[in-house]
Amino acid sequence: ASSHDLQEPLRTLMNYLQLLDHSSRKELSAESREYIDVGIQCARRMRDLINGLLDYSRLTAKGHQFTEVDCNVLLKGVLQQLAGSIAENGAVIEGGLLPEVYGEPLLLQQLLQNLISNALKFLKNKPPKIQVGSEKRHGEWLFWVKDNGIGIEPRFYDKIFELFQRLHTREEYPGAGLGLSVCKKTVELHGGRIWCESEVGKGSCFYFTIPFKGVLEKAG
Repeated sequence: ASSHDLQEPLRTLMNYLQLLDHSSRKELSAESREYIDVGIQCARRMRDLINGLLDYSRLTAKGHQFTEVDCNVLLKGVLQQLAGSIAENGAVIEGGLLPEVYGEPLLLQQLLQNLISNALKFLKNKPPKIQVGSEKRHGEWLFWVKDNGIGIEPRFYDKIFELFQRLHTREEYPGAGLGLSVCKKTVELHGGRIWCESEVGKGSCFYFTIPFKGVLEKAG
């Protein structure tokens, strides 16, 4: 409800700024045009923050519908959603055969999408190479999303999963600083863990676990 109340005036603000930009841009000074551009950018940033907080708050709500989920279908959907960014960056996505798990389909798809989106965003080399895989372990599935991007210093491994924590400026890499927090909350909701291993300049690998259905039901 709060998200809706915040989004309505923000949407109106963005609409009026864009109308002003389209109708009067030629008559305005360069300084005035810059003010409008900054206003639109700030409004979009606020919209992204509101949407991110909404996604995060949904994870704390009750009533999630867990079911058997084919992760290969989820990955296919994610790659379709990110097709434009993948093509733009010439990314190579390598995916092994993924298992069926017990979980909330939409949340798990968002989890994979956030991790792959980050791999496409924090580039060092082109084409970016991203590997998505899994293996069966005692009582759980281990998943990973590995890239050849800029990497992360070990001292930031825990910080990156906190709300609004950013390691780079928005000018360098856009975003609200909520994606990995949502990932962490999603994995914890499924009874698993998430962590990062990385080497600066060579890439990162994000791991997460999803317990087997019987293990999760017993724990819940």
